[in-house]
Amino acid sequence: MLFDDDWLFWRGGALGGEKPDYKDNDWRKVNLPHDWSIEDLPGTNSPFSPYAISQVSGGFTTGGTAWYRKKFFVAKTKKEQQTIIQFDGVYMNADVWLNGKRLGNHPYGYTSFWFDITNLIKPDTINVIAVRVKNEGENSRWYSGSGIYRHVWLQAFDPVHVAHWETFIRTLNASNAKASVQLNTVLKNESKQNTDIRVVTKIYDNQNKEVAQQSSTQQIAGSGEAKLEQQFNVDQPKLWSVESPVLYKAVVSLYHNDELLNEETTGFGIRTISFDATNGFQLNGKAMKLKGGCMHHDNGPLGAAAYDRAEERKIELLRAAGYNAIRTSHNPPSPALLSACDRLGMLVLEEAFDMWREKKNAEDYHRFFDKEWKNDIESMVKRDRNHPSVIMWSTGNEIPNRDKPEVAAVSKMLTEHIHSLDATRPVTCGVNGVGPDKDSLFATMDVAGYNYALDKYETDHQRVPNRVMFASESFAIDALNYWNAVEKYPWVIGDFVWTAYDYIGEASIGWLGYPQRGWFYPWNLAYCGDIDVCGWKRPQSYYRDAIWKNGTPLSIFVTPPVPTFSDKNPALEKWSTWNWHDVQSSWNWKGSEGKLLVVHVYSAAEQVELFLNGKSLGRKYSGKDSAYTATWDVPYTQGTLKAIGYNGSSKIAETKLETAGAVSQIKMQADRKIIDADGQDLSYVTVELADAKGVRNPTAENLLKFSIKGGTIVGVGNANPKSVESCQQPQRKAWQGRCLVIVKAGKKKGDIVLKTTSGTLKSEVKIAAK
Repeated sequence: MLFDDDWLFWRGGALGGEKPDYKDNDWRKVNLPHDWSIEDLPGTNSPFSPYAISQVSGGFTTGGTAWYRKKFFVAKTKKEQQTIIQFDGVYMNADVWLNGKRLGNHPYGYTSFWFDITNLIKPDTINVIAVRVKNEGENSRWYSGSGIYRHVWLQAFDPVHVAHWETFIRTLNASNAKASVQLNTVLKNESKQNTDIRVVTKIYDNQNKEVAQQSSTQQIAGSGEAKLEQQFNVDQPKLWSVESPVLYKAVVSLYHNDELLNEETTGFGIRTISFDATNGFQLNGKAMKLKGGCMHHDNGPLGAAAYDRAEERKIELLRAAGYNAIRTSHNPPSPALLSACDRLGMLVLEEAFDMWREKKNAEDYHRFFDKEWKNDIESMVKRDRNHPSVIMWSTGNEIPNRDKPEVAAVSKMLTEHIHSLDATRPVTCGVNGVGPDKDSLFATMDVAGYNYALDKYETDHQRVPNRVMFASESFAIDALNYWNAVEKYPWVIGDFVWTAYDYIGEASIGWLGYPQRGWFYPWNLAYCGDIDVCGWKRPQSYYRDAIWKNGTPLSIFVTPPVPTFSDKNPALEKWSTWNWHDVQSSWNWKGSEGKLLVVHVYSAAEQVELFLNGKSLGRKYSGKDSAYTATWDVPYTQGTLKAIGYNGSSKIAETKLETAGAVSQIKMQADRKIIDADGQDLSYVTVELADAKGVRNPTAENLLKFSIKGGTIVGVGNANPKSVESCQQPQRKAWQGRCLVIVKAGKKKGDIVLKTTSGTLKSEVKIAAK
């Protein structure tokens, strides 16, 4: 069962906090997932501080040490049971106790872990679980968040059961006519008696129709285990793909004398993948290119809290923006994110680490690598190998001294261990500074991840013709050249831009760049994502629409008469180009009347015609030969800019920018008007400041205040990379005329009413919790 409710939280030290009788009356009640680094610092109205140890890397947020405690009752059962507690993710260095007995320590903040608590559970009385979390020092290059930021689960089962994370389902071969699927698992007997069991496995399609079944008998020795292998033929299978992400499930049932002992359900997809330098990447025998993006794990105003809906929404927005693949840089993601990728049809490159034995920060994972790498690799692969969305494993990213033989030896060790757990997917690694001196490193992996090495695709292919490559990281500013190379070279299978989704931390790499300095405060967002932290598309995403022919790509942007931000980095490195052009989707430039402003139209159409207040400013070529951009110098005057895209004489799309008048109304739009009353589900409400005609005013920065009944406000944001306002208080200044409110359902059904006020302006939206 989900074990997220009614935890107690204390930020700071708590000597003896693991003891059952510890006095925790003044601890704060929280529900999981929980991230204390996104909460306001004590005595302030902001989670950000210029003095935070994390500095630029962590977005000037604060970690530290904190404690969690949960009291729970377990009824005595007539039958013996095994019980485990599983943590999907705790950042970081978690120590766990049950009823005062130490269960263990888990250092890595991104892998799931579990403990067998069978012998420590006390039936018919109150049990106390305690968790100490230590996010100390400089241990991350991005915003990590702090705390039990993913789900916790309590699982109980018969002593004879399917072993945890040991089921592996793979497609041996598949066509539209027939598929062959193999299931391997381990059956455990935690009792002392030898037990005869009957194993029945059934395969169900997405309509819950049984499509295959096998049964067998087996004896499992007391305190022993047995391996089980079964093979199934599925007629006319529905193959999993990005266009049609159909899921199956396998139900393994264990019986003793017709009594059901244990049942495990595993979701999977029937699909085949292949990689080679001639055909590139193939899914179900069809070649496709990876339209990819890198992603850190945070959820913007929610911090690192991995609500299922927050993870799902990210994937929905990326799919709508044209992506078919993500890279989980640089760590395993939440199970919820991968489940969303399975359901929505998003391919995944799942990454393990950002460093191995050598540090990037003094207190990072390198301290634990030698002792923990094997456990963490197994957690990642065993937990996630049944997800059809996962197509590659990555062992790491930009590992120091990657030209050294000893580093290549570590890479070989990691690759071989992953292959021993899953031989169906290739292993890769993100490598920068690509050159012949990295050949020994690339030889240890199946697919070569090239970070910012566009110029090496052709020469390296001539030198190593069987190498399969992809841009494991690329610059958005050079998106067209990177994508042209993907389309040109069959051995280059895709492009993963840095980044698909903006994030907290690495503050201002998209504006001030590198080298990073403490004076970058109050910048706290990277400001380099195609989609910002509120989920709104940034200009570079609209440009990518034109490159990828996504939707009806036609958009207008304007170079502002003065820069959006006045900040400059006087020591900016030439290679630091994570920025996009300084443009805005605005035709509100009071004070610039008559001045020439540069207007950019991003379009996949052959030609674009621009109109100002109904008067044509002429047609210009757009499309690929014009880098999907047409520009005009336009004397500013209030009114309407309209662009029309043409292929030949046919009008294919049009769009416009209008000068907004004074703010006279608040518009509110919930992304979902009906959500589950489960205490977890979310609705994202966009709040806009608009004129009388309903046009958003992109200059408005009014303070907006919120109130709610029937639910909870769990996050507020505006995507301003320099805003240090609270992410949790019921108010926020608008930026570019809008902000975001994230509403969480309670456990009672009924209407949630969110109200917004700004001065005399009022608005509200209703969301039904069912």
